[in-house]
Amino acid sequence: MTKFTVVTITYNSADVIGRTLDSVLRQTYEDVEHLIIDGASEDGTLALAEAYKRESDTSDCGHKVIVKSEPDEGIYDAMNKGLTQASGDYVVYMNAGDTFPAVDTLEQVAHRCHLNELPSEALPAVLYGLTDIVDREGRFVRHRRLQPPARLTWRSFRHGMLVCHQAFYARTDLAKNLQYDLRYRLSADVDWCIRVMREADRMGLPLCNINMLVANYLEGGMSIKNHRESIRERFTVMRRHYGLLTTLAMHVWFVVRGVLRR
Repeated sequence: MTKFTVVTITYNSADVIGRTLDSVLRQTYEDVEHLIIDGASEDGTLALAEAYKRESDTSDCGHKVIVKSEPDEGIYDAMNKGLTQASGDYVVYMNAGDTFPAVDTLEQVAHRCHLNELPSEALPAVLYGLTDIVDREGRFVRHRRLQPPARLTWRSFRHGMLVCHQAFYARTDLAKNLQYDLRYRLSADVDWCIRVMREADRMGLPLCNINMLVANYLEGGMSIKNHRESIRERFTVMRRHYGLLTTLAMHVWFVVRGVLRR
């Protein structure tokens, strides 16, 4: 049975983490490892995580919960810690405030990509799906503006991050060799997704379109709060993977598209 590792990064997230923990606990798919990587929170985050672990241990959901709390060098350092510890066939990041949209989301992911019918070496390198944006109360705000194409490749991200990080399931054996680049403070997830897909292309492994909503993403992440720096970093990431001329051309189009939508 294909195993999923869900990684949740937390730091002083007591006001939103409960919704995320409940979302994972209620997943009907049994073979789930949930890693909670906490950055030495000073509020009630850790107490909530430990209570959740006890509840999971005494339930019959079949999930394994591991809680780690220690100082880190930022969110991508914490993500690397989670990636290093992941033991599932696939790893997906569901951070504090993010949720699965339904109790059978992971079950549907496995079913739609035929994961439990394939030998491990033939599993797709990436599974990807749709994302909705929610507020801090978990209420629907809007569909994510950028949505994935029917057929995703590593070149697709020339048009922006078409798949939300929380809707991007990476095969763990590939991803472990492609740690998040800590030179980037806001866009290491974009770079990581591209590198995972490039490695999949090199190895001749497919990417599977789940064709359904797989994540509710909490509005207002770091890239939104630091918009200009995020744009500069993403330009650097895109130039690294697609070249300067292509990156310049795409950013001109981004500006024109923004003006046309006003």
